[in-house]
Amino acid sequence: MRIKDIIVDQQLIIAAGREKSLFRRHPWIFSGAVASVKGRPKSGQTVDVLGQNGQWLARAAFSPKSQIQGRVWTFDADERVDAEFFLRRIGKSAARRRRLETESDALRLVQSESDGLPGLILDRYAGVLVFQLLTAGAEFWRAEIIEALRTLFPDDAILERSDVDVRAKEGLAERIEAVQGEIPELVEIRENGLRLLVDIRSGHKTGFYLDQRDSRLAVGRAAAGAEVLNCFSYTGGFGLAALRGGAKSVTQLDASAPALELAVRNRDLNGFAPDSMTTVCGDAFQILRAWRKEGRTFDLIVLDPPKFVDSKASLTRAARGYKDVNLCAFHLLRPGGRLFTFSCSGLMEDTLFQKIVADAALDAGRTGRIVRRLTQAPDHPVELAFPEGAYLKGLEIEVE
Repeated sequence: MRIKDIIVDQQLIIAAGREKSLFRRHPWIFSGAVASVKGRPKSGQTVDVLGQNGQWLARAAFSPKSQIQGRVWTFDADERVDAEFFLRRIGKSAARRRRLETESDALRLVQSESDGLPGLILDRYAGVLVFQLLTAGAEFWRAEIIEALRTLFPDDAILERSDVDVRAKEGLAERIEAVQGEIPELVEIRENGLRLLVDIRSGHKTGFYLDQRDSRLAVGRAAAGAEVLNCFSYTGGFGLAALRGGAKSVTQLDASAPALELAVRNRDLNGFAPDSMTTVCGDAFQILRAWRKEGRTFDLIVLDPPKFVDSKASLTRAARGYKDVNLCAFHLLRPGGRLFTFSCSGLMEDTLFQKIVADAALDAGRTGRIVRRLTQAPDHPVELAFPEGAYLKGLEIEVE
């Protein structure tokens, strides 16, 4: 098949000198790099990306309302973007995760750009698929994506959870819709020996923080005999991993009463003693400061706060938040204790995060050593040409 047989009428023409990122196969095309748009493409429609000299560069989804005006589907001029494209790519992406099924029956099967499918998130929870369409391009191909899921997973229930703020940047409304089968209120999953109930209908993200699977395992391995504090605990994953690892006790701290109620159900589901776990509902910053005044201490603390950074403009404010919560943790840790501290903000670079944590330790009069760097689980891969895919960073610190 000749390239001209499949070239599309709609085109993005790249400004002179702005093609370099595409030559490196980076999938984003910012509006400032676009010299002109030809053919009046609709939002989400596929466009060919050409250089000033007419050189074909990529095939992308057009998003006129976003600062990222094009998201590349393919760098292969002979590859069509059609129903078969999505069936093929989703199938290959899911197949790459099969080796992880021994660890858990809850996995991320598609990680957006890092799996060559910008704007598509697909998680599988023990036979229930939950997907999100985050971009105009993914939304444009919604019917084909759903048909691919039905073909690849004919026995699975399917739920759409496109209820995320980022869709507004693409000019899209939020949507939650049961697509196939009966959607349970809660799904029971297994992870490294734990049984966990997940609220896929209204829980955080698609229901659970699958990206922290390896970090939960690391906490469990460090928790034997420890009194553990799990801050921003959600439904208790880190704390339950600590109990399975032999922790003496766990305190789960979160602002959501329903999340803590589910943490208690997860404790009981795993057969842990009722007095092994305490739940505290409230503002973590206020409660940690109060415990510092009371002189309360712990052997191991987990800090896994929500994303503090959603734009470069909010980076300074976020840095203060990260420093504040880590400062509290250093004050509450006993000598020889362990701090597991995380940032899930992609705009927070690793070096800056480490500096913030180091400054917090200094202000608290404590010293510490990083014994392990933590990142997202392998079902959340990072494509080599897309470093933005590496958003989760964590430090395991031994504190003196």
